[in-house]
Amino acid sequence: MQSSTCNCSAHPVVKAHLGETVAASTKTIDPAHHARGHKAGKHADLLVVGTIATGNPTAPTAEAMAVSGGSIIGIGSLSDLEGLTNASTSTIKPDGIVIPGLIEPHMHIWTSLLNLNWTDMSHEACATFDDVVALVKSTAAATPNGQFVLGKLFDPSLYPGEPPLTRAILDLVAPDNPVLVMNASMHYLYANSAALAAANINDQTQDPPGGSFGRVDGKLNGIISEASAMMMTIGSLPKPTAADLATGINTILSAAASQGVTSLREAATGTLAGIGELALLHQLNGARRLPTRVSTAQFAIMAGKTPTEVAAEWAAAGVTPFSGDEMVRADAWKIVSDGSNQGRSGYLLQPYLGEDNGGKANWTPETMRDALKVGLDGGWQLMVHTNGDGAVEFALEALEDLLPSAASNDLRHRLEHVSLTTDDQLARMAKLGLSPSFLMNHVYYWGAAFRDTILGAERTNRLDRVASAYAAGMRPSLHSDYNVSKIQPLLSARTAVLRATQADGAVLNAAECATAQQALDAITRNAAWQIHADDRGSLEVGKRADFAVASANPWSTDPSTWADITFTETYIDGTPAWQS
Repeated sequence: MQSSTCNCSAHPVVKAHLGETVAASTKTIDPAHHARGHKAGKHADLLVVGTIATGNPTAPTAEAMAVSGGSIIGIGSLSDLEGLTNASTSTIKPDGIVIPGLIEPHMHIWTSLLNLNWTDMSHEACATFDDVVALVKSTAAATPNGQFVLGKLFDPSLYPGEPPLTRAILDLVAPDNPVLVMNASMHYLYANSAALAAANINDQTQDPPGGSFGRVDGKLNGIISEASAMMMTIGSLPKPTAADLATGINTILSAAASQGVTSLREAATGTLAGIGELALLHQLNGARRLPTRVSTAQFAIMAGKTPTEVAAEWAAAGVTPFSGDEMVRADAWKIVSDGSNQGRSGYLLQPYLGEDNGGKANWTPETMRDALKVGLDGGWQLMVHTNGDGAVEFALEALEDLLPSAASNDLRHRLEHVSLTTDDQLARMAKLGLSPSFLMNHVYYWGAAFRDTILGAERTNRLDRVASAYAAGMRPSLHSDYNVSKIQPLLSARTAVLRATQADGAVLNAAECATAQQALDAITRNAAWQIHADDRGSLEVGKRADFAVASANPWSTDPSTWADITFTETYIDGTPAWQS
């Protein structure tokens, strides 16, 4: 088990790849304020009539909802709302069940944009490792010589023996094309000789701080780990155009909306292209309202800069806590404390099953404390990526020094993923007023691999402990970490209730199964609370009229069916945001 100063910075070559296009698009933070001047009046602009699931346990259903100036001014029976309408009120009767807009509290726009159009090489697309290799070969055969072959979502942990995509394999099936394949965790990249040569990486290339180029007997094997090394390689890719960026962002946000999402948290803004990322979101939203609201977590690391310097750069650009508008708002300060458990780089208290390796911490408790203090001093909500229980421990040690009690946590500081925890750690989190956001798909997609080959049964029982988090008095949320897994909040909620693995259907620790209400709260009211969106997450008087039209009511259907629920429309402030 190792610790280091940090392995999170984007290498300068990535700024050349993505950042130049972003910077050329805009350099100014210019919120659009679409809702400026929209105030709720006595009479409704819009009356929504139909079957409404409010997400509010005290009044779970309604047959009508009155909206004025984007806010809900009445909800209940149709007769209750008669006095809130007049001749200018528009009425809609959605063909489906109206539910609160779902909240995705942790996903990644920018790193997902990087490989958005790469070929899907996931376990779902490739049932065997041989299928992965065959797909690389067929894609290369259909690609002109010299052009890149790009794949994403490959995960060796889901195949017997965990076979890696080595340089030798990729050279054999694609000798005439540079090949890059991204691991599903986004902590590893696989490259062939042509791709390494295109990036001027050779056997003599030194590992950058926090990253590594895999070697066997001093020779590169094509397995590249962590951001600093990966980005040195990715920087050789063709640069996207401004139109590419705009189209890609719209595609990602529309995909989220297609799953009922109306608000999301971008969890590492500035990672690849600095302040220009936030500026571009505002620019695109100004040109045409985005398909979802976007809350951003500012990344504490930029290439060559300390967290203090990064904070000063954000502040100089006018980016302060809760700045922006109702569609794009800067809310948090983000650091990444370790890697991926399924990639065996998450930092553990004890080594991985059958290994001496216990993962790698990106910070020591002291350096983590210093980085978090910068965000705390700036008034930011803190978000700390913690996959292994060792990373959780480091984060708690730092936060216990910075936040003596829950009373000092009025910014709703969070631990992210929180994949593996002890009882003691959950109790200490609760004492500090922290809340966890769980990547629930760890259980669904990787649960069997964790149990059988990565962690063992005992530790796998401590994976994504939603029930224990509630029992400790915390308000957990569920997230996708897109594109580590797809944005589908109702799949995450189903998994929180059932805790069944995709591989064999086995239940991983039934004691940690959430109730249906707890799971749905974790993708609505709790998730909204975590991103400081108290005006969303349920349909109640005084809240924003953000809602989705679903094929079924998850509050009254069997949780095993939730992932089958589809959506036809979403609304933000009572106006259409996305339609199928």
